[in-house]
Amino acid sequence: MITVYDAVGEKLVPRGTFGDITTAVWIDLIDPKEDEDKFIEKALGIEVPTRSEMREIEASNRFYTENGAYYMTSIILHNSEQGVPMTSVVTFILFRNNLVTVRYAEPRAFPIYIARAAKGDVDCVTGPGVMIGLLEMLIEREADLIERVQDEVERMAPLVFGQTTASRRPQNRRLDVLLKSVGKEGDITSRAQESAMSLHRLSLYFANAARERKDDTRVLARIEAANHDILSLMESMRFLSARTSFLLDATLGMISTEQNQIIKLFSVMAVMLMPPTLVASIYGMNFKNMPELEQPWGYPMALFLMFFAALIPYLYFKRKGWL
Repeated sequence: MITVYDAVGEKLVPRGTFGDITTAVWIDLIDPKEDEDKFIEKALGIEVPTRSEMREIEASNRFYTENGAYYMTSIILHNSEQGVPMTSVVTFILFRNNLVTVRYAEPRAFPIYIARAAKGDVDCVTGPGVMIGLLEMLIEREADLIERVQDEVERMAPLVFGQTTASRRPQNRRLDVLLKSVGKEGDITSRAQESAMSLHRLSLYFANAARERKDDTRVLARIEAANHDILSLMESMRFLSARTSFLLDATLGMISTEQNQIIKLFSVMAVMLMPPTLVASIYGMNFKNMPELEQPWGYPMALFLMFFAALIPYLYFKRKGWL
């Protein structure tokens, strides 16, 4: 799908028909078909990268200049509202005063920026102005996601180290849930780090392109400010990544400790029951010459011996702190 936007006054307005797209400020390609790619290529005289080309990881295939057009491809997060953020690639193409974006996902940052630009709240009269606006919105959305992850990690940390329940079974179930939750937040943080690093590289290349193109100095100042925001965000994510890794290791350690406690309890119980079992085995033999079997006090004595044989190991383990 192709959407063409024009700058009308201080606002960004979508066109009803394509017309002469060379005068458009922003051309947004969403999941474009082959014929749509060719239409843009013929109209602007530039190459539109395919989906497979956008996914290549070499820097030379993500940031380059060709026929006067600057190509910048970045990994971005989307679907964060659903709780399972995904990553996708977006290519920004700056050509003259036009901005062409090629994407195969629907990041929430794009419609939010379009809504603001339609009200005239942002500078959107040039291609570079639209691009830096989108970049700022992507960074803002990623920062919101990281803040949510930080809040979730802060909530989980006391649960990992402050388990106080009498029953071990519910506690193990909670640790299992915590393990999944911490792993999920760690995965989100890793995806966010990958996206932030990609946006950082894009902002550096974008700044060089703006200098070469001699764009408005206000755009360049906004790019540098956005780059500083990305760096601070990356620093926060490094700390958050280290903390989630620590919580993950701690949760695994707590689960291992609980399992060891259960094994220890079974071992102690087995040792405690061995002497009573020995007494019961002796008086369960079918020998005729066992005087205690014919005495009225034989049965109570056997019970007392089994109780006493179990009590001594119990008191010993209790004193050692094993119970």
